[in-house]
Amino acid sequence: MTEQPISFERPQPGADPADPRGALLHTPTPATPPAGAAALPLQARTGETPSTPGTAVPRGAGTDPVGTDPEHSQPAGVEPGTHRPRPVSETIPVQPGGEQERPPGGPGAERRTGQGLPPGRPTPMRRDGDRLRFVGAATRRIARGIDLDEIVMGLCRATVPTFSDAILVYLRDPLPVGDERPTGPLLLRLRRTDRIPAERDTEGGFSPVPQTDSPDFPELAALGAELCEVRPGSALAEVLRGVRPVFTDAPAARAALPELLGDGGEFCVPDGQRAILAPLRGRRRVIGAALFLRRPERLAFDADDLLVAAQLATHSALGIDKAVLYGREAYIADELQRTMLPETLPRPTGVRLASRYLPAAETARVGGDWYDAIPLPGSRVALVVGDVMGHSMTSAAIMGQLRTTAQTLAGLDLPPQEVLHHLDEQAQRLGTDRMATCLYAVYDPVSHRITIANAGHPPPVLLHLGGRAEVLRVPSGAPIGVGGVDFEAVELDAPAGATLLLYTDGLVESRLRDVWTGIEQLREKLAATAQLTGPDHPPPLEALCDEVLDMLGPGDRDDDIALLAARFDGIAPSDVAYWFLEPEDAAPGRARRLARRALARWDMEELTDSVELLISEVVTNAVRYASRPVTLRLLRTDVLRCEVGDDVPQLPRLRQARATDEGGRGLYLVNKMARRWGATRLSTGKVVWFELNRT
Repeated sequence: MTEQPISFERPQPGADPADPRGALLHTPTPATPPAGAAALPLQARTGETPSTPGTAVPRGAGTDPVGTDPEHSQPAGVEPGTHRPRPVSETIPVQPGGEQERPPGGPGAERRTGQGLPPGRPTPMRRDGDRLRFVGAATRRIARGIDLDEIVMGLCRATVPTFSDAILVYLRDPLPVGDERPTGPLLLRLRRTDRIPAERDTEGGFSPVPQTDSPDFPELAALGAELCEVRPGSALAEVLRGVRPVFTDAPAARAALPELLGDGGEFCVPDGQRAILAPLRGRRRVIGAALFLRRPERLAFDADDLLVAAQLATHSALGIDKAVLYGREAYIADELQRTMLPETLPRPTGVRLASRYLPAAETARVGGDWYDAIPLPGSRVALVVGDVMGHSMTSAAIMGQLRTTAQTLAGLDLPPQEVLHHLDEQAQRLGTDRMATCLYAVYDPVSHRITIANAGHPPPVLLHLGGRAEVLRVPSGAPIGVGGVDFEAVELDAPAGATLLLYTDGLVESRLRDVWTGIEQLREKLAATAQLTGPDHPPPLEALCDEVLDMLGPGDRDDDIALLAARFDGIAPSDVAYWFLEPEDAAPGRARRLARRALARWDMEELTDSVELLISEVVTNAVRYASRPVTLRLLRTDVLRCEVGDDVPQLPRLRQARATDEGGRGLYLVNKMARRWGATRLSTGKVVWFELNRT
């Protein structure tokens, strides 16, 4: 009778309480096994007559017949009909690391009696119920993994040391995804190895140092082939094509080991039926292989162990297949969300920006929240934040279309309320159920003013330099997609040093609080953070964004969150020079004189020649076609910026002038000498601008 380590069994009469194996059952062993009986003969209960040889009969007290659920067995002495529920073990039944002492009676005696094993080493699995419990617990452990590494780790931890003393897992490189048809040769890469820890090897397992004179004690670290190519028609290809696990002492498997393990790797595999090579087959193709190893002193695998290996390989392969699909979906979601949001924020003049985005959960990495910062003519910047209903791939797709539309409308320099109106029309074209909220603001660093229009979005919060935080009173408006509504814009002061915070409702609304409670908590959080840096120094933008996100509690993440913070530095009036020029022939000369005086006032005379040349060319092109006064503006920031505006909507194009042309070289000079230049169409015309580095 074998001893089976079941964690929930209690000591039975006759069990030695000092036995270090704990509550393991001891049952007398018959002197002579019946002829023709199975390898593990079953014993009859006390007082019962054994059945005929080869027939399963009830076992001793506390044991179960083969094929009978052990949880329904009754201990000896229990009245029939008395219900004694027993807990079901969720752990994997323990498998021995090996037997060091052979009991009297030959090498097979310990299989029948369970005696003679070292303390702490339970007997092998030799009952069908044991294997079923092991396979059930192992597959549950493998199924708990959600990504590739977790599934491979679950396979290794489930089998070592319960089923084998070591395992090597090879996976296809790269792993095919879904119906993808791999190109190129079949390559297998050693993904993971696992073995009994070194402290458990002191009794004769895998030695910590390679043994050249004892191939029966392999050292897995000595394997030299991490990547192998499966050649068509080779022995390894035939074994993988067979799908079923095989013992490595079979001729085909023995011939496949050098190809899998590399030169000399076959000597790491014990002789006989102490290793199983199991192909890992997914839904449509072989995706790898697993090699199960047992030490020489441990019982060899038998035919039933091949079925166990097949179950483990099948569940692992299907789990890996699903993990690869999940990984591809997660990658697509991440890439989609990353491309939908700005990769980097611009650095417009007079304003500093910082942003954050948090998905609703790890399993829902895409959503409909977005933010954007769009440079506009005249050193202005448009600040946008929006939220499409839901956090799915559809929401992200709708968000991407609305964001692209907002960027296009911003490039036309439309007023904020007009931008929202066109966004509303676009949302209706996308579908009747496409709803979104949006807040669109335009900041002018020269006038220190900000114009805001709202479409059903939470109001922004303005943190002043002194530490006071206020919720701006902006008309809420109807969400985008309702249709047939007007949007209203308000113009407010944006003092230097102030910080404007735009956000989506995921930051302030959850199941635990309503939106207005969350907005008040956000305002208090901003005021408290500003107090830490004092009344004369605003808090750093990046640290401020992190502090704002720290206000989220454990149950406050019901939606994705987009956050955009803008610090208004502005441009001082002393750093701005602005003129109107009549569209006449004398305008270029007057523009050169005005620019020369401004540069002298700013102590930038070294740029005079370059500025006069470039301004003369740009103003000449403007007055040639303009019918209204031309504007000229110089801005002194970290660079010198010059802007020339007229009422002609056609944008100038850079072209190479021919040798016989009298004109066409103005923009060529601007392109060669300026740090940056560009042209932007306005609702009233266009603006051509260029920048020069301050030396």
